Amino acid sequence: MHQITPFLHFGNLKIPKTAMLAPMAGVADRAYRLLCREYHAAATITEMVSSKGLCYGDKKSEELCTITTAERPCGLQLFGSEPEFMGRAVSLVQKFQPDWIDINMGCPVHKVVSTGAGSALMKNIPLAQDIVKAAIRESSVPVTVKFRLGWDKHSINAIPFAQAMEAAGAAAIAVHGRTKDQLYSGRADWQTIKAIKQAVKIPVIGNGDVCSADDCLSMYQQTGCDLVMIGRGSYGNPFLFQEIDALIHGKPYTPPTLEQRMETMLYHIRLILQCNSQKPPEVAIRDARKHAAWYMTGMYGAAKFRNRCYHLESYDAAKQLAADFLALQHEHQFL
Repeated sequence: MHQITPFLHFGNLKIPKTAMLAPMAGVADRAYRLLCREYHAAATITEMVSSKGLCYGDKKSEELCTITTAERPCGLQLFGSEPEFMGRAVSLVQKFQPDWIDINMGCPVHKVVSTGAGSALMKNIPLAQDIVKAAIRESSVPVTVKFRLGWDKHSINAIPFAQAMEAAGAAAIAVHGRTKDQLYSGRADWQTIKAIKQAVKIPVIGNGDVCSADDCLSMYQQTGCDLVMIGRGSYGNPFLFQEIDALIHGKPYTPPTLEQRMETMLYHIRLILQCNSQKPPEVAIRDARKHAAWYMTGMYGAAKFRNRCYHLESYDAAKQLAADFLALQHEHQFL
């Protein structure tokens, strides 16, 4: 059908060239990764883990590193601004057998960049290279880097940065087509992703503004990237990965019915509760609230239901929420 090479290869990995799930702190937890893999996400990456936290034995950081078979292929994402801590952290996480190590050099959040990590590293290319080299020295799996276009519109340096990451030994790079200052506003710049792809020999993963199967295909065609990565476009919509898989492989695709959307929302909530079984259910359910709201986005009456989503206290309440929302949709259809 469409001329897209079927697989991305780096290290010993062979990843289908459909779309993978982006690493998203507070969103792409184990439950989300499992769900998206079930819907044919090509690969996943953990939430970002502090290299310093790991070195100091932080329990929460350790918990974020565990990877189950069903999440694979799965990369483990680390952040930090000191090569010695990064090297030690990479050594420590080898026991979790990640399929690759990804270093976050794109996070725009203040508490990350204020420590010199995340997208702050784009302002110090030699240090960024030292961090990658330290990680590679301690890793038995490929090391990749995720970054943005630059710090702001006056310092877009993604092309030399990409070349520096390649020179440091990165096996692949992922590029979000926005600057740090843009956060998630405006449009992602796919043309710069294309220019980066042309400037390096290692695989380039494109990220930013892929919200439909057609968007995914367009990113492949417009940028020449080796794999598409999806973040916010998957919110409340794990079906997107299935739709992309169908489009790229020329298979029929039927969008989910309202009932199927609500069934998936409830299944997602059950996964969250299972993955957080060490917490009391009334605490674990809090992680499900934003996801429940996302499944309703764009549908009739969603705004009225959002408040209920953000106050969910139990799985039974989620079931009632889904039933009431479905009843409202059917009532609206027959008005």
